[in-house]
Amino acid sequence: MIMDDPTSAEPSGALAGLRVLDLTQVMSGPYCTMILADLGADVIKIESPAGGDQTRRSWGVAVKGTDSRAFLALNRNKRSVTLDLKSADGLSRFRRLAATADIVIENFRPGVTKRLGIDYPELSRDHPELIYASISGFGQTGPYASRPGYDLIVQAMTGVMSITGEPGGEPVKSGLPIADLGAGLFAAVGVLAAVTDRHRTGKGQYLETSLYEAALAMSVWESTEFWATGEAPAALGSANRMSAPYQALPTADGYVTIGANNEKLWAGLCRVIDRTDLITDPRFSDNTRRMASRAELIEILSERFRTRSTEVWVDALLAAGVPAGPIRNYSDVLDHDQHVRERGMISTVDHPVEGPIRVLGTPLKLTRTPAGVWRPPPLLGEHNQEILDESPADAERAG
Repeated sequence: MIMDDPTSAEPSGALAGLRVLDLTQVMSGPYCTMILADLGADVIKIESPAGGDQTRRSWGVAVKGTDSRAFLALNRNKRSVTLDLKSADGLSRFRRLAATADIVIENFRPGVTKRLGIDYPELSRDHPELIYASISGFGQTGPYASRPGYDLIVQAMTGVMSITGEPGGEPVKSGLPIADLGAGLFAAVGVLAAVTDRHRTGKGQYLETSLYEAALAMSVWESTEFWATGEAPAALGSANRMSAPYQALPTADGYVTIGANNEKLWAGLCRVIDRTDLITDPRFSDNTRRMASRAELIEILSERFRTRSTEVWVDALLAAGVPAGPIRNYSDVLDHDQHVRERGMISTVDHPVEGPIRVLGTPLKLTRTPAGVWRPPPLLGEHNQEILDESPADAERAG
């Protein structure tokens, strides 16, 4: 359920009752905590009084207020508290909050929380049920641990950029920040696993992940190809390194994407384009041969697909049971796709400065404890009074 008025009700999702202290900023950490907040957790974003999350000011474009749209995109459903963690008073207030929390999540550089005295060993000493998650660029240990971690740098260093783009072309990063978002997703999975374990054992634990490991963990096809052949995978454009044809092909007015990645679908494709002779052609008679003769195959298919429009081909392929689709831009998707709307992937929140703003909905559909958009992204320090002045009894009820 996506709520039209996110301030009209408190979260009642699957994680309702869990309190999360969010010491993260920019993308990977805020994406992780937004997932938890969408699922009903009470996420309290701890920010520096000197500007807060750097994404508020230095990333993306601000419209009416000073907070950028990049910040608004990643911080819905959270409350904001400002604390100066370099001061004794700020640290003392944070420790009191941490004593009421179920989960702490941070994405400082390795070693920062230890220097501040708020790392897992310190906070868990009197709070053994605490779950503590760290997200970093390269992990807490290893030769790269002290390096600053950015999605672009990690995509380059993990091999992702070597297999993105057209063959022989300039280096290209994935259009989506997969290292950042992947680390946030993996951290959320780890936190939920730790919550489940705590239900069983009564004990919290420490967990960590990194942008580097997230990007590498998603390189399942590329690592497989390298270990199988001994050769480093190369860029293939839109093609798939495990099957063919599985890529975009030019049409009379654009491109069509085709997933004919097994023998039944390959035969169906050949029938749709009226080239059943290709089914038994020795060059293309099974996936291994089609992969070996990919250049010839794509040339033949492209010549045929250029004779009709994308829409005509998509309709014909889908009617034959062959996976296919057009290549669309985000205007097509966000403004004109009825499926996106019916699946609840666009919601509106009423921001106190920006007014109504559109945000992406949650992809998680739970029937009994639905995820949702409960409240707008917070103003800096918006919830200082209600959180910092709460009594221990209030905190216990909130958590």
